[in-house]
Amino acid sequence: MKVQRPKIVAVSGFSSNVGKTTLVCELLRQLPGWEAIKLTRGHYRSCGRDPAGCCVSDLLRDEPVVRSGHRANYQAGKDTGRFWDAGASNVHWVIVKEDQVEQGISEALARVEAEGVIVEGNSFLEYVTADLAIMCARSEGGKIKPSARRALARSDVLYLSTLEPIVIDARSQFADFCAGLNFQIDFGNLPIITSNDFRSLLSRMFQPQNIMRPTVTAQRLRERDDLTRSVCAAKY
Repeated sequence: MKVQRPKIVAVSGFSSNVGKTTLVCELLRQLPGWEAIKLTRGHYRSCGRDPAGCCVSDLLRDEPVVRSGHRANYQAGKDTGRFWDAGASNVHWVIVKEDQVEQGISEALARVEAEGVIVEGNSFLEYVTADLAIMCARSEGGKIKPSARRALARSDVLYLSTLEPIVIDARSQFADFCAGLNFQIDFGNLPIITSNDFRSLLSRMFQPQNIMRPTVTAQRLRERDDLTRSVCAAKY
């Protein structure tokens, strides 16, 4: 029986290669039966429908394209393929232009039959309220897309991934990155977590109304680092 409204978990990112797909896959492994949606925005370059100019420009149509099911979107090594391999009960790939995001994501959500769905992408948060919205960033920093800044205002959690094998320094490393920016990022009261807090993240998914939101600044991040170390040591 199809549920009227699945639980929606949003996974957005500062930019590409910040660990969004990896996080989605880890969540899918922990949530048997859940579905996944991959949102891909494309656009036409001056050269037209040239795949070399835009990776999905040749797939764009006058209406949103929604590819659902294993046969329609499984490709080993691609994001949708990784979702299937992680145990998603169904995967929907939404391919849209800028003005098609709302329609495309609505069509994909209407196809979801599971209890919950994890959606990867930034722009859809402008049209859909998620039960839990996670923003991903590298602790080392990097580029911050305009869509990420907008999504950040709608996020409930900032998730830090790292390229380094030791994640205990992720918060202080991110604090150094923020301190070196020539502009200010408004984190509001956003809590910051790492892979060490994965169990806590799962609990937040089912009780989003109980999320604690301590004020986050670069200085506060440094001050919390020692506390974070002791808490992680006690829990794990």
